[in-house]
Amino acid sequence: MINRKAIGYITANYTSKERSPLLESRPLASVPFMGRYRLIDFPLSNMMNAGIRTVGVVLPGNYRSLVDHLGSGREWELDRKKGGLFLLQGSAYGTAKKGIRFLLRDINMNKMLFQRATEPYVVMSATNIAFNMNLSDVIDAHERSGSGVTMIYKKADRQLDDVTRLDIDGNGRVTNLADGCSYGDNEFLDCFIINRDLLLQICEEYETLDYLDLFEAIRPDFCRIDVCTYEFKGLAVGMFNEESYYRRSMEMLNPDVMHQLFTHSRPVMTKAHDTPPAKYSSGSNATNSFISAGCRIDGTVRGSTLSRDVVVESGAYVANSIIMQGCVIKRGARVENAIVDKNNVIEAGTIITGTPDNVLVVPKVPIAN
Repeated sequence: MINRKAIGYITANYTSKERSPLLESRPLASVPFMGRYRLIDFPLSNMMNAGIRTVGVVLPGNYRSLVDHLGSGREWELDRKKGGLFLLQGSAYGTAKKGIRFLLRDINMNKMLFQRATEPYVVMSATNIAFNMNLSDVIDAHERSGSGVTMIYKKADRQLDDVTRLDIDGNGRVTNLADGCSYGDNEFLDCFIINRDLLLQICEEYETLDYLDLFEAIRPDFCRIDVCTYEFKGLAVGMFNEESYYRRSMEMLNPDVMHQLFTHSRPVMTKAHDTPPAKYSSGSNATNSFISAGCRIDGTVRGSTLSRDVVVESGAYVANSIIMQGCVIKRGARVENAIVDKNNVIEAGTIITGTPDNVLVVPKVPIAN
């Protein structure tokens, strides 16, 4: 099924406000999640499942890992002669101002994508909030409403400082935006539908304000533009810093939570790897964990997520941790409440321990040329 009504646009060139070793060599969009996925897989899969076959991805300066992951877009059915995946130039603005996801400068810089399209709508999304929803229903609702913009939101289930709150009137129209949400507030999911002609008009009218976020620029004109809303009632997993990334990852170990994000009817697609299944040696012990293909488990793993090709040697102990690709936990080593980035070797007898409220992060080891 090809959706003839909309194209997609994903911003991947912003980052966390807080410095993190996890983001020194990769953008937020390509941070691993649940062992085998990257954060960009979720908006891409939402678009694929809605039949969207033209998607532009705004790249950051440190784009290598993202381009390697996306490739030609084949896993998301975007390796096409007509439409397909477009890798777009982006600005380096990620830490410049809180809350910017849809920089007008980037939209203006890449407006040819919208000018050449024939579809009437554009689905625009960021990458740091993972959710799985039927975007076709949102596009249809947007079309019926006759509005210029439809912003997707959900009721916040916790205190959130890094999201945008929507103030909505009785007719479902947005009246204002603000930083931060309390329980029960309207949390913007950094995803919306906009009329393509309106987007091009905004590019022209607000050209001198290209340093602003799209919604910051048009806020005074909400009444004229008619910004409506669509409530999403499923699970949305926001990751804005090391703490929220770790906590959301640990929550995914609960099957009831995980099944809200992964459904058979709307699969989450990712880059395929030709990797053999994980191997569990006699005497190994693995409980309540995600263990990816290519891993070898000789020791003990509890309540953790392991990416591809991780080795846990006999006598090693891993608990409540995220271990990324290619790491080796040597005999007798102990890792608890930690995030261990790619290619690390935790030597025999080493103890690496954080706390649930102060997770220890071991930076990525670069591969020598």
